[in-house]
This record gives sequence, structure tokens and C-alpha cells, in this order.
Amino acid sequence: MRVPRGKLLYAAGSRDSNVYLVLDGYLKTTTVSISGKQCLLGIHSPGDLIGESCLLNSEHYESATAMTRATLRRIPQSSLMKALGDEDLYGDFLRLLTRRLCEQQQFITHLVTDNCEQRLAFTLLRLARKMGVQQPGSRVVMTQRLTQEELAGMVGTTRSRVGFFLKNFRMRGMLEPGPGSLMTVNIPELVRFLNTRD
Repeated sequence: MRVPRGKLLYAAGSRDSNVYLVLDGYLKTTTVSISGKQCLLGIHSPGDLIGESCLLNSEHYESATAMTRATLRRIPQSSLMKALGDEDLYGDFLRLLTRRLCEQQQFITHLVTDNCEQRLAFTLLRLARKMGVQQPGSRVVMTQRLTQEELAGMVGTTRSRVGFFLKNFRMRGMLEPGPGSLMTVNIPELVRFLNTRD
């Protein structure tokens, strides 16, 4: 199936008994707190599986929106459960869910123990590794433009503070302007910043 840029794949609270494999493009998953504040949970790229909460309950806890034109394979829950009878596929699926759980635990650790600037650096590093294209040297060009508002939603701060931190990162050589409005990330400098934090 194809989802146009900016369109919902599914909304929080909607009922759906399908899991989706991203074949092409990028999607973001978001949720809204009781107070109405939006939180960007993650960005999903080709090879990612989304909507797996249907395995617990057919009601989605999050919304999934196409950031670019996206192509997905819809997998009914019943078909997935039947396919998991294959030992190799079962192992791959278990590793995928375990990797997702570990990433979430790591993200929560940074959210609780780091200040906003460190959380932004960690988020940029994670995104660069997930959706970046390696350039000569150790720089990575992001393949998708992210707004300061989206980054603020991932980090748990305001858009203006994200703008301030991004400016500091550029001054320190951790970020550079990329082609178009894409961001270029200097991975070693980001890692050095994160390793020398207080």
C-alpha cells in the first residue's frame, strides 16, 4: 500500500489488526499526553515494522504519519501469527522486538538522566545512524528534513531551545548545513560531546 506524504497510516485510538512493514519512505509515530502535548515517539525507515501494538490490542496507542511518500506491506495479524510458526522468522521477529525494546530503554535512560542539550545530541546521533547517508570522512547527511518542532517533541523541550542548541552544535562543528535544507552530522564530534558530558 502507498501512503502520501503528510497522511495518516492510522490514528491513536483507531482499531486495526494489521502490522506494517516499511518498504520505502519514512513515517513518524506520535502520541499525545493527557495535557494535550504531542510527543514524537520515533521515525521509521525501510525495513522497520510498525503497528505491532495490534498484537496486544487491536486499538493503536500511537498515530503513524507519512513524512514522505511511503510504501508499506500490510500484514494481517492472523497471517503474521501463522508465519511465526517458522522458526527462523520467529527468531528474526523476536530479535526485532528485542532491539526495539533496547532502543526504547536507552532512550528513556537519556531522557531521565541527561539535560536537554545532551538529549538533543543523542537524538541527532541516533537519527543520523538510522536515516543518514555516509559521506567522505565521518560525516552523515540526513535523508529527511526534521523541523525544530519535531526535534523538540523527541527531546522534551521547546522549539526555541532546540534552535539555540542547534546553533551551538554548528559552532562546535558537530553539525553543518547540508544539500538543500538537509542537515550534515559530524558523528565523531557528537560522540565526543556525549562522552565528555558532566
